[in-house]
Amino acid sequence: MSEPFSNLSAAREEALAVRALYEILEERFNGKTWSLHELQMGFANDVGLIGRLILAHDGTWEIDGDVRAELEHKLAESMWWTFVLADRLDIDMDEAFARTMSRIRTALQGTIARTDPESTSGSTGS
Repeated sequence: MSEPFSNLSAAREEALAVRALYEILEERFNGKTWSLHELQMGFANDVGLIGRLILAHDGTWEIDGDVRAELEHKLAESMWWTFVLADRLDIDMDEAFARTMSRIRTALQGTIARTDPESTSGSTGS
């Protein structure tokens, strides 16, 4: 199994610290913090905005402001949502990310090796 990524740990800690600040305001203004469903809806909304920003990046959707700055913000915010949701679901993202990337890497390497035109059956070696 791959080792966890230490930078993810620092990012997770910062994300959860920021989430704690949001929770203070949610309690003050709403009398409760957001549910898991509300958090997921916030995440889905930001992912949708990224889609529009990609269109703006490609010149097919007009937006006010700096497209690159908005993309940076929304992509970073999506990472934040991921850490917040993982925390609420008691998922260790360091471990999940390392395990998932290892599985994907192994599968891709296997497919690349299996489909290598140089090693297909019927080829002759020198």
